[in-house]
Amino acid sequence: MTTVSAGPVAVAQRLREGMADGVLSFPLTAFRDDGTLDPDGFRAYVAERLAAAPGAVFPACGTGEFFSLDEDEYRQVVTITVEEAAGRVPVVAGTGYGWAQAVRFARIAEDAGADALLVLPHYLVTAPQDGLVAQLEQIAARTPLPLIAYQRDQVAFTAGSLRRIAALPNVIGLKDGHSDLDRLQRLTLAAPEDFLFFNGASTAEIQARAYATVGVPAYSSAVHAFAPEIACAFFTALSTGDHGTVDKLLRDFYVPLVELRDRVPGYAVSLVKAAARLRGHSVGPVRAPLTDPSPADLAALTAVLTVGLDLVGAAL
Repeated sequence: MTTVSAGPVAVAQRLREGMADGVLSFPLTAFRDDGTLDPDGFRAYVAERLAAAPGAVFPACGTGEFFSLDEDEYRQVVTITVEEAAGRVPVVAGTGYGWAQAVRFARIAEDAGADALLVLPHYLVTAPQDGLVAQLEQIAARTPLPLIAYQRDQVAFTAGSLRRIAALPNVIGLKDGHSDLDRLQRLTLAAPEDFLFFNGASTAEIQARAYATVGVPAYSSAVHAFAPEIACAFFTALSTGDHGTVDKLLRDFYVPLVELRDRVPGYAVSLVKAAARLRGHSVGPVRAPLTDPSPADLAALTAVLTVGLDLVGAAL
């Protein structure tokens, strides 16, 4: 596999253009029923995600169960994604845990040909702002790949820390999962003009209009992982100011989906994977400690998905 050569500025520009053209896709990782990685299933699945014209693709991140992949599985997932993307859209691979392990994944992603890395929150411990900055500094010093920091859970940057990480040559952006718009506004005002931001809240479409009011219109879409027809229809309606369609999709599909998602911890991934199976994708089960939906919740998911697809003229 060819090692990437594009610098941070070029990658950031490609991502900026991609964010303007489509949603950011976070593909699931396919497992067989015995829990082993299913490379062939993943290849077929990620090819279909790419055919739905995302702005960029993010393999081996939260939706892709990064936390349950070993290094060999990670290599296969990123390599397959790069091969299927074939340069059409940027490939941003997840990395994480402590900085030493994150660097090991970064080197694998670099060898596989990824364009950039999404740095997921570190493992378990809480840390002061100096430590959060040092985590990025350590990773940035050991990989040429551009980095996007992901703040959620125990990671929340102040404006001062954001200025420090944005000053690192290969840190190009921030994904926000806190949905604290006061804090996020302070961060966007503190950042350099060309610094990337995007909405990374769970089922981000719910808050997409609110994020846009603080200058963050781009968002990741879990729905793109199983119903790109709905995700793309929402993106088009939002970007063209078709508020009637936005409201209808939110009221009749996204809000019921979120209410179902909130019933059980881990459903942010498990329901997405179950929905993909309902659409005929061979993505298999989730890995423990996640659990697949109960029969009752699966029936409720089928009903919600059927309504959503009907709204955009598609079928289950």
